Amino acid sequence: MKRKTLYAILFALCLIGFWLFENFYTPATYSNPNSSGEDVVEIDFLPSSTTGEVVHHEFFSLSYNEPYEQAEWVAYELKKSQLTYDDRKRPYFIEDPLVRTKSADWRNYRGSGYDRGHLCPAGDRRFSEFAYNETFYTSNISPQDKDFNAGVWNRLEQQVRRWCKKYGDLIIITGGVLEEGLEEIGEEDVDVPRYFYKIVLKGDGNAAKVLAFLMPATESNAPLQSFLVPVHTLEERTGIDFFQKQPKAWQEEREQNVDASGWKF
Repeated sequence: MKRKTLYAILFALCLIGFWLFENFYTPATYSNPNSSGEDVVEIDFLPSSTTGEVVHHEFFSLSYNEPYEQAEWVAYELKKSQLTYDDRKRPYFIEDPLVRTKSADWRNYRGSGYDRGHLCPAGDRRFSEFAYNETFYTSNISPQDKDFNAGVWNRLEQQVRRWCKKYGDLIIITGGVLEEGLEEIGEEDVDVPRYFYKIVLKGDGNAAKVLAFLMPATESNAPLQSFLVPVHTLEERTGIDFFQKQPKAWQEEREQNVDASGWKF
């Protein structure tokens, strides 16, 4: 009888310990305490922020939109020298310590049926443990349909890495289209975007070339070229000025139309 009571107590303690771990354990920050900040996208290529909540990590920047509990954009530079296939251990998703209002808790996604979809892909940051782990801040994730995340969205991420290998360093700006009437998940009402976008820039100055993609958040076997849109279309949908600091003539030449010449698909 005493042994059964002891087992019951131990079992109860294990359950309590597991619950506390699941609900209150937060690993240490993933950011490099000795970061130089040299790999953040140049300020001249950062988009406008509709919220004023811009955060700079060592290897990406973002604009957090608190009402939607996710970033409205994540911007980063993908360097050819950073393309590696190093194995990395996936860390826990944790709240972003630099977001003033705190980014959404990962538990909002649990049981929702949606993936915790990376905006800056972990696969683009395998060259460094700090860089890889930073992508697991919840400020860098958005709810995505599993088949979309593993399908056409992943195909686009792989294509971007191939472009980087072929053409050299790229600047990428990406996020979900945050608009009224979206489905919400979790206790914090994390919004589920119906569309995701990605902008890819290669080259410098007047030689710079830009592609913009707008994808419904569902799996598709359509070629990636079918999702190309003018940057201006994304600006109208999001309210974001993506190349606000560039000269007006530079913007007009690259934002009004789709020009896929010089990009190998």
